Amino acid sequence: MVTASAMGGVGFWVVYAAFLIGLMYFIAIRPQNKEKKRLSELMESIAVGDTILTSSGFYGVVIDMTEDTVIIEFGNNKNCRIPMQKSAIVQVEKPE
Repeated sequence: MVTASAMGGVGFWVVYAAFLIGLMYFIAIRPQNKEKKRLSELMESIAVGDTILTSSGFYGVVIDMTEDTVIIEFGNNKNCRIPMQKSAIVQVEKPE
């Protein structure tokens, strides 16, 4: 025979588990999806002539682009052009 207190205990644990799953969503999954969307928008906004900051801390100017690679010119030296993946870009500044 199932008593009322046993049913209340099961209901409590179901609500508790649902609460924990919801809490994990808002703490871990949702911010990660927002960051992924922000990075995707950043990659789509890159254009030739933009000043960028790489993940290693170097500033440069985008000279040429392909699907997943950009060629960056560092400093005033026109001979210092390095190809790198778009994923290495962490910040983009548009020219004024």
